[in-house]
Amino acid sequence: MSFSSLPGSSSSVSHLLEPYGWDAGWETEFAPYEAEGLLPGRVVRVDRGQCDVVTADGPLRADTAFVTPHDPLRVVCTGDWVAVEPGGNPRYVRTYLPRRTAFVRSTSSQRSEGQILAANVDHAVIAVSLAAELDLGRIERFLALAWESGAQPVVVLTKADLVPDAVTRAYLVQDVETSAPGVPVVPVSSADGDGLDVVAALVGGGTSVLLGQSGAGKSTLANALLGEDVMTVRATRDVDGKGRHTTTTRNLLALPGGGVLIDTPGLRGVGLWDAETGVGQVFSEIEELAERCRFHDCAHEAEPGCAPESP
Repeated sequence: MSFSSLPGSSSSVSHLLEPYGWDAGWETEFAPYEAEGLLPGRVVRVDRGQCDVVTADGPLRADTAFVTPHDPLRVVCTGDWVAVEPGGNPRYVRTYLPRRTAFVRSTSSQRSEGQILAANVDHAVIAVSLAAELDLGRIERFLALAWESGAQPVVVLTKADLVPDAVTRAYLVQDVETSAPGVPVVPVSSADGDGLDVVAALVGGGTSVLLGQSGAGKSTLANALLGEDVMTVRATRDVDGKGRHTTTTRNLLALPGGGVLIDTPGLRGVGLWDAETGVGQVFSEIEELAERCRFHDCAHEAEPGCAPESP
């Protein structure tokens, strides 16, 4: 989307940034920075200490050096709303607005620290390929990550055309629904379009982030929702159904039917960082049993006397 240079009135800003999620709440949060003459914008991509920002004056490139770099959870990330200098070379991001939601996972290093993946997300679209055997444990970890962020998860079973038998496909959907109570589970085929209208309706308002392993079909799904080939797609390996990292950065894109989509690189591991609330949401039935159980070392499965319904 291209923008023409317009006077920086609130109405002009709202009109041009609404497709990227700007609303009255963000306008209120930004008011002190507007008084300083700074520009509001949303980060659509971050790499090497710089970021691409969409603003009412057009897309621009800005340096993030002024934002605290020492805390990995306070760096500028895709999805942030930021205050940017109106001019200068280079331009600088002065700060980001308080985040409504934040996706944080544990890093793969030995140090216990979090890595922020995306900010201000309303829906987490968890892409799971039906071309490979379902890993319900991994799906549950993605769900915990989503719930902890504050976003509403949706599980999209991609490549559904590779399971042509309707009964088998229904059983697979049921297995995931059992592991994801209360979460929409949608089988989708980007090849023939089945299920895409359902996903488009679910993510049509607000900001959605695409999560999943490499080869899960995230970029193909993103292209289908965008209606054009924006994201690069590579074929998965026949030997194990896994793919290579085709998306190497987190990209924020406005959807033609409304809403915003953040595509992310494939996650090999789903390390949970400070995710007590999210884990509790996924395993709420287990927690309920544990609270009623009289034993401290019980598996809460078939042990005699476990979690009796009445004293």
